[in-house]
Amino acid sequence: MKTLPTAFLIGLAAVAISSAWAEDSEAIKKDVAQLQGEWSMVSGSADGSAMPDAMRETAKRVCKGDETTVTVGGQLFMKAKFTIDPSRKPKTIDYQMIDGPTKGKKQLGIYELQGDTVKFCFGAPGSERPPDFTSKPGDGRTLSVWKRKKTSDPAQK
Repeated sequence: MKTLPTAFLIGLAAVAISSAWAEDSEAIKKDVAQLQGEWSMVSGSADGSAMPDAMRETAKRVCKGDETTVTVGGQLFMKAKFTIDPSRKPKTIDYQMIDGPTKGKKQLGIYELQGDTVKFCFGAPGSERPPDFTSKPGDGRTLSVWKRKKTSDPAQK
């Protein structure tokens, strides 16, 4: 007699888990879609020091699929494959560097999307994920805010 209720509970748990996975998958797809396109840097700091205006003004981030490329002054700064977890608080992003000075390394970060603005905070390659959006002298973190470049392509809006 205990078999039926146990089987029912196992089935119910499986449905609940697959439903949660589907929700997570939809949240991932939504945020990845929002990250697509070309972005210009609004502000940036590394290890607590503000990025010089000349660098900030020429910084560009392009996201296509699960890859992001950052150039500064037309020169490659980094290219990475990324994975995100929007269910975490704050939302998490992991970079696997595929080109640039940190090629082959992994960087753990957090992100926050608000309309056409995205904020990132990353630890140095190989270090722990930042718990908050700060960059102080000696912590090795980078903090950046990016604004989506306006485009006439309706698919990018």
